[in-house]
Amino acid sequence: MIERYSNPAMARIWTVENKYRKWLDVELAVCEALCQRGAISREDFKTIKEKADFDVSRIDAIEQETHHDVIAFLTCVAEFVGPPSRFIHEGLTSSDVLDTAFGLLLSEASDLLLEDLDKLLSVLKKRAFEFKDVVEMGRSHNIHAEPITFGLKLAIWYSEMERNRERMLQARESIRVGKISGAVGTFANTAPEIEEAVCRSLGLKTAAVSTQIIQRDRHAQFFSTIAIIGCSIEKIATQIRLLQHTEIREVEEFFSPGQKGSSAMPHKRNPISSENLSGLARVLRGNALAAMENVALWHERDISHSSVERVIGPDSTILLDYMLVRLTRVVDRLTVFPENMKRNMAASGNLFFSQQVLLALIQKGLSREDAYRMVQQSAMEVWGKRGDLKDQLQGDPRVAAFLTAKEIDSIFDLDYHLKNVDVIFERVFGEK
Repeated sequence: MIERYSNPAMARIWTVENKYRKWLDVELAVCEALCQRGAISREDFKTIKEKADFDVSRIDAIEQETHHDVIAFLTCVAEFVGPPSRFIHEGLTSSDVLDTAFGLLLSEASDLLLEDLDKLLSVLKKRAFEFKDVVEMGRSHNIHAEPITFGLKLAIWYSEMERNRERMLQARESIRVGKISGAVGTFANTAPEIEEAVCRSLGLKTAAVSTQIIQRDRHAQFFSTIAIIGCSIEKIATQIRLLQHTEIREVEEFFSPGQKGSSAMPHKRNPISSENLSGLARVLRGNALAAMENVALWHERDISHSSVERVIGPDSTILLDYMLVRLTRVVDRLTVFPENMKRNMAASGNLFFSQQVLLALIQKGLSREDAYRMVQQSAMEVWGKRGDLKDQLQGDPRVAAFLTAKEIDSIFDLDYHLKNVDVIFERVFGEK
């Protein structure tokens, strides 16, 4: 299922081949920095740069004996390079390579996620303007409140996704960091200048201070950001599911010819994409919690975080990529039923004008308490008898003592609720 929607480039980031390629990039950047400082001869560095390579199956075979992936990798690379390979990994610890490479991998994944967010934002904006003036019932506590437009609902989603994009940019900066500071972060066998040169050449920042590892609060921020974006996706998906209720049916996920909704009931048209997205958001939140658990490691480092990150790194980024692509598809093809929105509004018998009546009575001199009591009594009559608030008020002598029939009639004006839609759109999109 995921393969049908996701960007294949995201899956390629997390291949074993690409992981080892990033490890090699780090090792070569260190060798180059050492060469520039005279610690490796130009001739030896030339040999290293030209011959350094690896074979995944060979690394796997070596690891069967060493039970250490980085040593297996280095042994394999040495077989390609020959004698100058003695300079590779000089003064480094495994985490210098692993953490710096992880920063590169997460940065690449972030770039694709930002592209996904841009595509979703584009579709949300397009559909927001399409339905800017399409009126629907606003609901609070799942009960009719006051009118909005469906375009405003889409504008809310757009604005939230804009914030998510900013969060992703910040999270990307948080993990776009490398370290070449040795076994406990003291630069005992390297030098800070080497780290600076390596990170600069790889497009990373240097950690101001590190232990054996880059501190995992950075990664907790990254995976928490992914989870927050997942929450926003679930929010949209949940709203679509609610509006697709048979009794409401104001929107509906696109249902293609030949699609089936149920093995038992041929009539079913289910919001399966939105349901899938709601469920998958739970996985992202679980992975974010795992990333938070990685922050408190023992002393200068233990290995408990490593196994977690081997799972949540690929899983969370691939999953969010899938979710953003799929949600973009859902929103772009969402079927909207304006007539059903009008029908649902009419079902409340104009009760959503109650606040305007309340305010009009207050302006006539009534206390808020007396005005509220008067309007509520009329509203409860409408709830009970399924009538119309306007008719109820015009037949109430208590109301007539303060409001003329013409004044009551003027209150029930839908445009009153929508007069600032253009202002809101200008705030969100910079245009009306």
